[in-house]
Amino acid sequence: MNNRFNYAMKTNLLIGALTLALGVETVSGPTGIAAEPHTKPVLLYSRYYNAEGEHRYLPEGTYKQVIQRLREDFDVRIHNKPLTRDTLADVKLLFIVNPSDKAFGNNPPPPHVSAADINVLSEFVKNGGSLIVSGNQENHNLEVEDMNKLLARFGIQATNLYTDAKKLVLPKETPIIGGLRWAYYTGNLLLLDSASPAKPRALVMNDLNQKPPKGTRDQAGCLLATAEPGKGRVVVVTDSGWLADWAFTEEGIGGVALKGQDNWEMFRRLTRCAAHLPGRPEP
Repeated sequence: MNNRFNYAMKTNLLIGALTLALGVETVSGPTGIAAEPHTKPVLLYSRYYNAEGEHRYLPEGTYKQVIQRLREDFDVRIHNKPLTRDTLADVKLLFIVNPSDKAFGNNPPPPHVSAADINVLSEFVKNGGSLIVSGNQENHNLEVEDMNKLLARFGIQATNLYTDAKKLVLPKETPIIGGLRWAYYTGNLLLLDSASPAKPRALVMNDLNQKPPKGTRDQAGCLLATAEPGKGRVVVVTDSGWLADWAFTEEGIGGVALKGQDNWEMFRRLTRCAAHLPGRPEP
């Protein structure tokens, strides 16, 4: 009995040492013996569609805070490699921000979403991967036409109708993010195809009773939408600035600072829901 106990203790110590050496997180079972390694799902912040030299929303720049916070729930990966079956093989959540239309400075033009990309990404979502795409307002070199070909697979399209920056207090009955305050820093509207098998739906509609503090554009329509094509989930939002450091700190930009916001909590809930993480608010 003592020999077996000593052997078990030595085995557990060896497992613990290897775990620390390899940096793998484990969870102990009710017997105190280490269970299977617990790893975080991979979130890929893809810079593939961003023009070389484009400085908006850099992971070490204005997106530094959101990338750091995402690491609480995800193994965050960042690169500008093409989105192929190989580069997406172990990715659970793909995050694409402000895809560029034209070259930046004297750099080569950025890739647009191709027909091959559409097939790979559609398959990725169908098989259980999830996708978040965020656009932005005009004058941000935003590519819309080819990205819309991908979004059409999910019954969603970006339009050229804009709403100026405003704080939206979301209705409490809103799925996932109800009751939160969204500091929305300007963007275009989304058009949804109710007949799409991807089941797109508006998660946030622009409330015209809540006015922009600056600017006159205030279009009725959808600002944030979701879809469920296959096993994965898709989230499309028409602003990228709401996740920037200056939005979290409420310093604002362009003479507009939206105070009193829950932007990080809103994004945290959306990413956890998209990745099917336990304990998420149900849609």
